[in-house]
Amino acid sequence: MTTLNPTLEAVTERLIERSAATRTAYLERLRAARNEGPARGDLGCANLAHGFAASEASEKAQLKITTRGGAKPNLAIVTSYNDMLSAHAPYENYPRALKKAVIRAGGLAQVAGGVPAMCDGITQGRAGMELSLFSRDVIAMSTAIALSHDMFDAALMLGVCDKIVPGLVIGSLAFGHLPMGFVPAGPMASGLPNKEKARVRQLHAEGKIGREELLEAEAASYHSRGTCTFYGTANSNQLVMEVMGLHLPGASFTNPDTTLREALTDAVAAQVTANALAGAPGIGELVDERVMINACVALLASGGSTNHTMHLVAMARAAGIQLTWEDLSDLSSVVPLVARVYPNGSADVNHFHAAGGIGYLIRTLLEAGLLHEDVDTILGRGLSRYTQEPRLTEDGGVEWVDGPTESADLEVLRPASAPFQADGGLRVLHGPLGTAVIKTSAVAPEHRVVTAPAMVFDDQAHFLAAFADGTCHQDLVAVIRYQGPSANGMPELHKLTPGLGVLQDRGHKVAIVTDGRMSGASGKVPAAIHMTPEAALGGPLARVQNGDIITVDAVNGTVTIDVDPEEFARRESTGSADLGVTGTGRELFASFRASVGTADTGASVFPLITPVQEISHV
Repeated sequence: MTTLNPTLEAVTERLIERSAATRTAYLERLRAARNEGPARGDLGCANLAHGFAASEASEKAQLKITTRGGAKPNLAIVTSYNDMLSAHAPYENYPRALKKAVIRAGGLAQVAGGVPAMCDGITQGRAGMELSLFSRDVIAMSTAIALSHDMFDAALMLGVCDKIVPGLVIGSLAFGHLPMGFVPAGPMASGLPNKEKARVRQLHAEGKIGREELLEAEAASYHSRGTCTFYGTANSNQLVMEVMGLHLPGASFTNPDTTLREALTDAVAAQVTANALAGAPGIGELVDERVMINACVALLASGGSTNHTMHLVAMARAAGIQLTWEDLSDLSSVVPLVARVYPNGSADVNHFHAAGGIGYLIRTLLEAGLLHEDVDTILGRGLSRYTQEPRLTEDGGVEWVDGPTESADLEVLRPASAPFQADGGLRVLHGPLGTAVIKTSAVAPEHRVVTAPAMVFDDQAHFLAAFADGTCHQDLVAVIRYQGPSANGMPELHKLTPGLGVLQDRGHKVAIVTDGRMSGASGKVPAAIHMTPEAALGGPLARVQNGDIITVDAVNGTVTIDVDPEEFARRESTGSADLGVTGTGRELFASFRASVGTADTGASVFPLITPVQEISHV
């Protein structure tokens, strides 16, 4: 048996100790919610009649049976389907297929509800982006509403992209006594290479090509059903869910509209039905401290999205687990980077999958003692099952066979014993400006320490205007403030990337410091992001002035300002956030902005479960 890495073991032990009271309170809530028989058995006759009124006659007859031993489990289907977004369009026909698979496996299923799914790619740089992060908690609440009818004994969650999967997880954990499985849809086939797309974007930022050429490149990249193929938040979601044991092995990156994809969809429905019939542990018991540590390790080893520094924290808190940025940072010091997928390399997720994918990544991390093997999954005990890969059987079903023991492409995927770099490329930065995170896996070593004068902007549009008129073509640390969750919902500032990339390529020293986000596609320019406390709440960023010398040091984990501390403390806050925003529905989220937590606690409107909360039947 492989010995666990001592840092992994130490971080896990302190997480368990730190979370003891809140985790116990959460598990007590689950025990209070668990039913001895089918959940619908507790409903009154009128309630139950409403619950199956629209069902087919055969299903209605089965749903009427509520006696223990004779009743079939009823599975909820919660879907994020819409036909505008490529990642979620494949879900159109999933409910019908899932229902058939559940019935074959001995259960029943109903579409319990839908959740919103928005695309950060569409809303980049627009007012809608200010709703993006908050959509995660709306999705969690929508999931809870879907499950609130108490008709269900298990659930299937259909979601892929940025805030959708974390929201579904948080909502699911509120019903953590139920067995659940997550149903992916897969990435689109490879289109225009991501590196070429980035090159075209930068040419457009320099004014060397027009909108027509830019749109042609974007359309060639995002061209069909399925997730975008770069390794941003959406595909980080999929990898993390598989390593957490909430997907079936090999399911995350199987393309849509293929026979294997259909077989895997049927198989997850059958597996969750079997779990319900067997009285298997609910998702809240499955997602424990070791599973959350595994999720962090997988994110770090693969060079995943910086958005997950908030999502993983928020997901963990929903299960009573107090994960912190320091946990992630300490793990990053010992978890090697074993994958190079754009923006951390030139390959896309289809190439990564072909090189060995998640199965090989899990295998090499287990061999290195960097994952907990003794965890529960939807397949039962043991993460080693997830080193296998799916194959079609002659009858159109799916079976799992031993996965690859070596990478098929060492330029994309390497063993933990010979990684691309020794650490996971994610650091927590501390200093007089606050606490931030930085992703360095795509940043060249020579750009990981930057000292330059600050240029301060209260909105990314102001920076883009300065870039267009040439006033920021110099060494600079771009301070983009009043972009935190309390100010305006913490939008992604990905529109900054092409312009800053141009300045870096011209030989300037360039970095970003912001209380906003830079997206799962954080790239080659060093970015100290998620700075907390945020400027809108009186954080030190509000006192930074043009010309202040700032050092972003991703090597030593610091972000500093060369101003006398006493003078800096005396400064008045300058600039402001537009707290009276209206339009594009932003006025509806004023209560979210007023109550949202800090970035390092997950930027959530939900409080941490505590032992003093009333424990009531769900």
